[in-house]
Amino acid sequence: MFKFDRRLLLNFNWGILITVILLAIMGMMNLYSATYSPTGPSSFFINQGKYFLLGFALILFVVSVDYRFLISLNYPIYFLILILLCIALFFGGKVANTQRWINLGFVRLQPSELTKLALVINLASYYFRKDTGKGFTLKELIIPMLLTGIPFLLILKQPDLGTAMMLTIIFISMTLLVKVKWTTVLLLTSAGIAMIPTGWFFILKDYQKQRIRTLFDPEGDPLGTGYHIIQSKIAIGSGMIFGKGYLKGTQGHLNFLPERHTDFAFSIWAEEWGFIGSIGFLACYFFLILMALKIAGTARDKFGVLLAYGIAALLFWQAVINLGMILGLLPVVGMPLPFFSYGGSSLITSMVSVGLLLNIGMRRFLVGGQ
Repeated sequence: MFKFDRRLLLNFNWGILITVILLAIMGMMNLYSATYSPTGPSSFFINQGKYFLLGFALILFVVSVDYRFLISLNYPIYFLILILLCIALFFGGKVANTQRWINLGFVRLQPSELTKLALVINLASYYFRKDTGKGFTLKELIIPMLLTGIPFLLILKQPDLGTAMMLTIIFISMTLLVKVKWTTVLLLTSAGIAMIPTGWFFILKDYQKQRIRTLFDPEGDPLGTGYHIIQSKIAIGSGMIFGKGYLKGTQGHLNFLPERHTDFAFSIWAEEWGFIGSIGFLACYFFLILMALKIAGTARDKFGVLLAYGIAALLFWQAVINLGMILGLLPVVGMPLPFFSYGGSSLITSMVSVGLLLNIGMRRFLVGGQ
């Protein structure tokens, strides 16, 4: 499992690692500004720095183990995640009417963040083992739907609609990659459309419905549900071309913008660095996703393809949802921006995901059991 081959280093994707380091530097700079205090670095800044160091250590560990080992570990990982979700739901700490965290003393663990990567691993393992090339039928997709549906319901109960929907998006993205019979696609699409009214009237809570309404008319409640989006747009727009300058943003430093170190972290960056800085930042994300897709396209086996593609989808859709949210194009659902928003569990999940990408890329030249 830990067998070393010098070709591993020759095939190491330094571009991905350098990109992640750049994102980490920008994220730490932004967090320092968002939580700025004349007395010194905030506890958020110090904690995030520790998580980054832990994340890079985990990358070194993850790349040292052949990723195919996960094929046999998928269900143990899945059941461990379910146990953690249940502990968080029934015994976890409550913050802002949500129950998502397990207090371990030295750190607060958010299992729902880890669930995203665990689902990618489980779907990749299932599709790898069951794919015959003839196309999956509805019956053969029951297990993947259960793998997605159980944690979906547990996370929805916390409540955390954004993360729950992210699991659905991961399932759809990875299922579309494998061959699925057209009849199955039509049935699932029809069922999904039919579930929309059910979800609206019987699943979504009143405040979640209000967030969706606010998307179309944020000015209708400027001091309530529309406040976040309005202040975010003001921050982004006031940055103009070159920004107001580092540590000179007014929306964040004058406390107009809520959740500026978590969900709306990019709004602070756009205000201080402007359009040019925002494009530079987004270019790093674009490059990272391209590299992930390249690794998926050159992986040595179908499991590597599915795993790398699932990770690419995970990073891509989280970024799209977060940026769409702060721009007022999507409802505010509490989706972190990978490597950028404050949050230990989210950051560790993203770093381990990058470690797996590097792992798959390093071993693309190996064949059989080498």
